[in-house]
Amino acid sequence: MRGKRRVVITGAGTINALGHDVAQTFAAFREGRCGISQLDFCDVGRLAIKIGAQVHNWNPESYFNRQQISLYDKFTQFTLLAAAQAVEQSGLIFDGDLGLRSGVVLGTAAGGVNTWDENYRTVYEEQKNRVHPFVVPKLMNNAAASHVSMEYGLHGPSFSVATACASSNHAMGLAYQMISSGAASVMLTGGSESMLCFGGVKAWEGLRVMSKDACRPFSANRNGMVQGEGAGIFVFEEYEHARLRGADILAEVAGFAMSSDAQDIVMPSALGAERAILGAMLSAGMNPDQIGYINAHGTGTAANDKTECAAVAHAFGSHADRLMISSTKSMHGHLIGGTGAVELLACIMALREGVIAPTIGFEEYDPECALDVVPNTAREARVHAVLSNAFAFGGLNAVLALRKV
Repeated sequence: MRGKRRVVITGAGTINALGHDVAQTFAAFREGRCGISQLDFCDVGRLAIKIGAQVHNWNPESYFNRQQISLYDKFTQFTLLAAAQAVEQSGLIFDGDLGLRSGVVLGTAAGGVNTWDENYRTVYEEQKNRVHPFVVPKLMNNAAASHVSMEYGLHGPSFSVATACASSNHAMGLAYQMISSGAASVMLTGGSESMLCFGGVKAWEGLRVMSKDACRPFSANRNGMVQGEGAGIFVFEEYEHARLRGADILAEVAGFAMSSDAQDIVMPSALGAERAILGAMLSAGMNPDQIGYINAHGTGTAANDKTECAAVAHAFGSHADRLMISSTKSMHGHLIGGTGAVELLACIMALREGVIAPTIGFEEYDPECALDVVPNTAREARVHAVLSNAFAFGGLNAVLALRKV
């Protein structure tokens, strides 16, 4: 039986409220810049929640022709832009045999929400009896993955994952496992979400977990999450394949674990989260004292933050005091199914550049979140291994372990 193969990241791309590429996003992380602003779309005045981490200055006509736009929901547009950046950085050309051994697995919680919203409006509000013939191909969750596979000629395993807020981490974990097992040599992976429209925000309002003013993870006066939108796409590659072609390696994906709380559809479990954290370190062959930083799920809700801190504290024991943990959702918002992908960028920045992205908006110490949450200001620190947490509604947990190469 073939041994486990090493997996590395050789390309990264993004668009989110902080920037339209990785460099802009890194700069925002360093500055502790907030991408949350007043929402700008149809009927926002009817919403109780009027803030979000929206991608501004987005002009799809700059990237796609009219025919493509008729096929691409906004979440697919974001994906294709981020994928183009990642593939360009990797230097890969997927011709011949490589295309047959490469695939794509992406996370999204809801797929084409803007398409749903626009066409419900057409049918119910405007009383029209016809919708565009491409509505189904635009709104289906696998649309982005399928268009990426077609754009680059990826004939290997290709599909999408929908596990609410853990979708991207599950997708990237599966991509890691496919390369590690030998099922693929290269995988494009990550995730995207774009549900900042009237229906998308109105649905989340019903849960009563949304903040009306700011996202303040781990702060005692936190009052809820803030939605965001965007995409993060990465090129995962088998290490020897990358080394032999002289690729610039951003980081190694060293381990992955997932667990299910099997307990409650919305309330998180510290035990379930802890099992995923410990499992990721076991998968990577790492001890708690080797992890320097965790990018937290850190939604800014009372339930998530204290549960996650309890899970981390118990998993790391005496090493928890020397651990840095931050939530970049305070800057780019909660991208739901795409959130883990954008947050992986903070992990790469920590490993490559020695800069820990902060938890901004922190105002009051909370004894139930008694960890070093890197409050408000980015920090220079040398770390060699990191974790990225994602804990979803439905009790689905997914944690990635990365190390410096």
